[in-house]
Amino acid sequence: MKIANVLIVASLVAFMSGCASKDKDVFNMPAMYWYEEIAKEIKNQDLEKADSLYTSLASEHIESPLLPEAMMMLSNAHIQEEEYVLANFYLDEYLKRYGNKANADHVRYMKIKANYEAFPNPNRNQQLLLDTITQTKDFLARYPDSKFRPLAETILVRLEMGEYFLDGNIKDLYSRVDKPEAAKSYDEKLKKSSLGDAKIVEPKIPWYRSWFEKQ
Repeated sequence: MKIANVLIVASLVAFMSGCASKDKDVFNMPAMYWYEEIAKEIKNQDLEKADSLYTSLASEHIESPLLPEAMMMLSNAHIQEEEYVLANFYLDEYLKRYGNKANADHVRYMKIKANYEAFPNPNRNQQLLLDTITQTKDFLARYPDSKFRPLAETILVRLEMGEYFLDGNIKDLYSRVDKPEAAKSYDEKLKKSSLGDAKIVEPKIPWYRSWFEKQ
């Protein structure tokens, strides 16, 4: 998953660089110009154009206070469009350049939330689920007093329930294809889970839809 994300982000950077060079040959404009153009294209729901305009803002005004605002604006826009890899690209950039004690918990929570909301979509996968559980536990340990802690705890519970039912499905699959050793390993994992004694009603729809649907 990490390799796939790197390739996608690399493609995004290359795409944005190419688009920026072709964008009506407009150069050396004030930071506010690029920021307002980004906001306009987001409003027009043209995020590809907004991404290319961000490249111009970032390259021409590297110290502008509008740059972190543009990153967060684009991240939120991509989240709304369910483009979570691109949203995480901007959140990672924000953390690297502007992360501090005052905002790091918010940005890291947004990354967790973006991954969580990706699960109802076709690109969901087991590794992303496990990685997000790890990230959420790390968040809770690192920011015990964060105002986002209750939200992160709710996400963690849903992620762990999703993992529990996924493991059950995988165990059943291995049993059906006559792979007893693999099935046994997942059966042991299920027995060790703290959710094993919980009275959870198994969803009638797939786990990835049930536990990750927006309420």
